[in-house]
Amino acid sequence: MSAGSGRLNQEIACHYYNNTIGTLRQILDCGVRDYATRTRKKIENPAAGLSRARVKQKELQLPEPDQFRRLLETVRRSSGGWGRRAADLIEFLAYSGLRVGSEARWITWQDIDWQRKELIVRGDPETATKNSEVRRVPIIQDLERLLQRLQREGGQTGPILAVAVCNESLARGCRELGIPKITHHDLRHLFATRCIESGVDIPTVSRWLGHKDGGALAMRVYGHLRNQHSQEMAKKVKF
Repeated sequence: MSAGSGRLNQEIACHYYNNTIGTLRQILDCGVRDYATRTRKKIENPAAGLSRARVKQKELQLPEPDQFRRLLETVRRSSGGWGRRAADLIEFLAYSGLRVGSEARWITWQDIDWQRKELIVRGDPETATKNSEVRRVPIIQDLERLLQRLQREGGQTGPILAVAVCNESLARGCRELGIPKITHHDLRHLFATRCIESGVDIPTVSRWLGHKDGGALAMRVYGHLRNQHSQEMAKKVKF
């Protein structure tokens, strides 16, 4: 089994490999418990000795503000009406930091708290959010402008977004502009990056993203941004 897992580790991304190993262990654990119940004999889970892959930190290559604006313009004018809808989704993901499949696609107009300027993130009606908790995300100015425009265009009830995916539009737009390709999840990174560069502390950003580790993951991914911001702020200190 270890030889096969080694080949698999070379063929798929490390986080997918770790998820596969975890799922395999759980399935075999059920078999081991069932066997022990029926035979009163104890056996070891054959997947117990499989090691998780070391997760390699992805180098973030995110668009600068002017590149992001041009990307939106490029996507919006392509593919007819679908381009406009894809651009709306791109903006929504970048301005909210929501996960696309389990969170953003399920946001409805009833989930907007205009008084407190917050999005209520409930997630998939059946599986909820990734952490199975409802959370509130602040509506920043750019997101507020987007929501107000969508509301003027007819949004009152039901889902806010007309499309649930935009990866192809993103890839095509990045290719046309000659900038590094980004994905749905990179837009979540873009939200966090802009927040930290604007001076929001990492624990707060982590809470907005729905992390449950108090900021440990965000610190690993975005810690260099805090250091850069710290250096810029230090230049303003004078005696």
